[in-house]
Amino acid sequence: MRFSIMLGAAALAAATVQPAHAKVIDQSEIGFTVAHTAQVAATPDDVWKMLRMPQKWWSKEHSWSGDAANFWLDPQAGGCFCEKLPGTGPDNNVGLGSVQHARILFAKPNELLRLSGAFGPLQGEALTGTLTIQIKATPTGSAIRFDYVVGGYMRFKTADIAPAVDKVIGEQLVGLAKALGGSLPPTRDEKAAAAAAAGDEEKPAPPKKTESGLDDAVADLLADPPKPDDEAKKADEPEAS
Repeated sequence: MRFSIMLGAAALAAATVQPAHAKVIDQSEIGFTVAHTAQVAATPDDVWKMLRMPQKWWSKEHSWSGDAANFWLDPQAGGCFCEKLPGTGPDNNVGLGSVQHARILFAKPNELLRLSGAFGPLQGEALTGTLTIQIKATPTGSAIRFDYVVGGYMRFKTADIAPAVDKVIGEQLVGLAKALGGSLPPTRDEKAAAAAAAGDEEKPAPPKKTESGLDDAVADLLADPPKPDDEAKKADEPEAS
C-alpha cells in the first residue's frame, strides 16, 4: 500500500490492532499529539536491539517501496531512519532512490530513542514531527511508550488527520511488540487505573506539573500526560480593576 492512501485505510482500521493504552491526547489547529504504550516480556536491551531493526517491525504497508526489507536505522544522533527505493530495468539497478523517514535526535541505549520526521503524506507538508520512544524495565519485562508530536502548517484538517496518524503510530508499536513476542495483557491494577481515569474524564484536571519534563516520564510510562490546567491559567491573569 502506498503512503498516499495509508492514512485513509488507517482511519478504518479495527481498534483491535491498537496497544492497550492509546489515544490522541491533545490537538489544536496547528498540531496534535498521540501516545501509545505497551508492555512486553523482553528486556530493555532486547527492545533496544529490535528498535534498531525497523525492517522487522515497521509495517510494509506504511512504506514507499512496499517492502519492509528496505528499511534501515542508524541509532546515533544525526543517524537516519531511511528506506531504499528499488530502481527500474532488468536488474532494478536504474534510478535507485531513497527516502528519509526521520533522523535521530537522541539515542540512549535501552532507555530512549527520539526521531524527527513527518511520516508518510505528512512529509509533503510544512510540518515537524517528533517521535519519542521510551523504554522502562518492569518486573515482567519492559514497558514501551511512543509519543508523536506534530505541529506546523498542513493542508489536512487536524480533526481528520490526527485519528488516522494515531492509528498508524499505534500499528507500529503493535508490530514492535509482536516482534518481541507479543504484548502482555494489562494487569489488574492497570485495568483499575484505566477505569478510574475514564471516570475522571469530566472532572477538573489536576495542576500541570512543571518541575519535570517528558524525559522524566520514563519513571511512569503508563501514566497519561497531565492535561492543560485552564483554571491555573485563569488564576495567573490580572484581575480587572
